Amino acid sequence: MRKGIYLAYLPGESPEEKFVQAAALGFQCVEVPTLLTEAERKRYRQAAAAAGIAVPSVMNSSHWSSPLSDPDPAVRAASRAGMLASLATAVELGSDTVLLVPAVVKPEVTYEQAWQRSTAEIEQLLPAYQEAQVCIGIENVGNKFLLSPLEFNAYLDAFGTPFLQAYFDVGNYCAIAYPQHWIRTLGQRLKKVHIKGYDQNSKAFTKSLLAGSIDWAAVRQALKDVAYDDVLTAEISGEGETAQDKVRNISHEMDQILAL
Repeated sequence: MRKGIYLAYLPGESPEEKFVQAAALGFQCVEVPTLLTEAERKRYRQAAAAAGIAVPSVMNSSHWSSPLSDPDPAVRAASRAGMLASLATAVELGSDTVLLVPAVVKPEVTYEQAWQRSTAEIEQLLPAYQEAQVCIGIENVGNKFLLSPLEFNAYLDAFGTPFLQAYFDVGNYCAIAYPQHWIRTLGQRLKKVHIKGYDQNSKAFTKSLLAGSIDWAAVRQALKDVAYDDVLTAEISGEGETAQDKVRNISHEMDQILAL
């Protein structure tokens, strides 16, 4: 299993500096945000290659500001455009997955509307993703939507395609569930995995992976049980005096988790 980290947590001002730091601090992979221009995508591809870093996934950048579940068709169109920019980023950088928050339930957006609108919008996106052989990875997150693994599976399975799978975040639902249970229920639908720390006592995310209350041995065993052998991507700030110290500590903690 490979170690990854989201780009924003890496020290450095430029992508070149960030990818070099990732390699120096023990990571094989970096997840990037949506890149909006061809020049930017080319620059990132060259910087990653020069540092020997793979970019297996792209974090779509438009799904919170412009949800696919929004009542306004213009907002949903902007969200689709963001997903197509994410796809172009993935194709240029050789990524096989784009992370998507599919919908956001709000006072003005019911659960049913979130389901119906997001499904219709994703159906429009899938032909381009299927042609490019890139998977849309649906993330579990604080969007008040798809709150159980059985429901999550039903949502995924309704599309009937291997190009829409789960991007599971180990820490995001610890307040309401056990991540090892989710992993086993998702099973072969598991495309990518985010990791972060969470503490049940304070009901808050932690800066350290190991400082909280997540049972990492149980999570690691669940990943083995479903034969997940892709990248683990850290989405956490880390602890330490310097930016390098923070990321180095994340890397060391991931080594401990992977050794379980």
